[in-house]
Amino acid sequence: MTDNSLDTHSANGIGAVVMVLMAIGTVFVFSASTSLGQQLDLDRFFEYRGLRQMVFFPLAVLVMLLTASWDHRKLSFARGVMRSPTLYLVAGSVLLLILVLILGVERNSARRWLHIPLGATSVSFQPSELAKWSLIFFMAAVCHKNGFQLHSFRRQLAPILAVAGVVVGLILVEDFGTAAFVALLVFLMLLVGGATWWHLLTPLPVAIGAFAAALCWFPYRLQRLTAFLEPEKYADSVGYQASQSLVALGSGGLMGKGLGNGICKYGHLPEDTTDFVFAIIGEELGFIGVLAVIGLFVLFVCLGLRVVLRCQDGFSRILATGIVLAIGTQAALNIGVVTVVLPTKGIPLPFVSGGGTSLLLSAAAVGVLLNIARCPSSDLSSNRLSDPAQTEG
Repeated sequence: MTDNSLDTHSANGIGAVVMVLMAIGTVFVFSASTSLGQQLDLDRFFEYRGLRQMVFFPLAVLVMLLTASWDHRKLSFARGVMRSPTLYLVAGSVLLLILVLILGVERNSARRWLHIPLGATSVSFQPSELAKWSLIFFMAAVCHKNGFQLHSFRRQLAPILAVAGVVVGLILVEDFGTAAFVALLVFLMLLVGGATWWHLLTPLPVAIGAFAAALCWFPYRLQRLTAFLEPEKYADSVGYQASQSLVALGSGGLMGKGLGNGICKYGHLPEDTTDFVFAIIGEELGFIGVLAVIGLFVLFVCLGLRVVLRCQDGFSRILATGIVLAIGTQAALNIGVVTVVLPTKGIPLPFVSGGGTSLLLSAAAVGVLLNIARCPSSDLSSNRLSDPAQTEG
C-alpha cells in the first residue's frame, strides 16, 4: 500500500466522520426545535431552525467538497503576502467584527450577528466564526514564512501578536467564550510554529488584564462563573441552563428515551438547538448516544493527527494541526460545558449544533484538511520552497 493511498484513506475517513456528525446534528436540531402545538407554515420555511438546518447540511457537504478540490497551498505566504487570500480573510474579518459592533443584531445581551436580507427573509452571519478560521490560516502562514523560528520577539512575534490581539480584542467585546477559545488556539499554534514559551509569557499579563476587564465589565459573565462554583445556590437563576443540561443528560439513562421523545426541549433547556444540543442527544439516545458522538470526534482527531504526521511540507503540517486543534478543542469545550465540567459559554459543538455560519465555515476548514491529506508531499511554490530546518539537515 502506497503513502498516497494511505492518505486518501485518511481523507475518506475524515470526510465520512464529518458527514455522519452533520447528519446527527441535522436530526437533533430538528428534534430539539419542535414544540408543543407547533404548526408548520411553509411560507415561513426559513424561520424554522430545524428546517433551516436541513438546508445547511447539503450546502455544508458541497462547501467541503469544493474546498477539498482547491489548492490549500494558496493560503500560504510562499508566493507573497499580498497574493495570499489569507491576508484578505483576516482584513475582512476585522472589518466585519467592527461592523457587527455597530450594526449587529442583539441577542441575549450581545451583538454577535449581522443580518443579511434575502428577499422576504434574512439570514444571520457570525463574523467571529470567520475571524477564528482566518486567524488559524494566518498563524500557519506566518509561522511557515518565518521558517518556524520565531526567536525574535520584536521583529517576528510582536507583529503577529498585534494582529491576533486586534482580532481577539474585537471578539472579546461581545463574545468572551469565543475570544478565550481563539486566544488559546493562537497560543498553541505559536508554540507549534516555533515560538519560545518565555516570549509568549511576555504579553500574558496584558492578555489576563484584558480578559479580567471584559469579565468584570459585564456582570452576567461574573454571575456565570459564580454559578459554576456554587451550582446548587444558583440552580433556579443564573445556573438554570447548566442545571437543566444535567437533568437532560441524567434522564436519558443508558439507552435514552428514544428519538423525538425528550421533554427538556419543550422550554426547559435554553439554547437546546445550539450550544446544548449535546444534552438533547443524551436525553434521547442516552449514554450510548453521547458515547458514540464523543467517539466520532475522537476518531476525527486521530485521523487528523495521522494526516499531520504524514505531511511532508511545513505549511501543510501546521495548517492541518490548527484545523484539528480547533475542531477537537472546541468539541471538548462544548461537551465540558454541557456536562458542567466547565462554566457556561457560547461555544457550539462542531458540525452538530444548529447554525449556518459555524457549520459552513467548519465544513470549509475540513475541506482544506482533506486537500492537505490528498497532496501531502507537494512543494509550496514553483521554486520548491522548503523549511530551513529541512534544508539545513
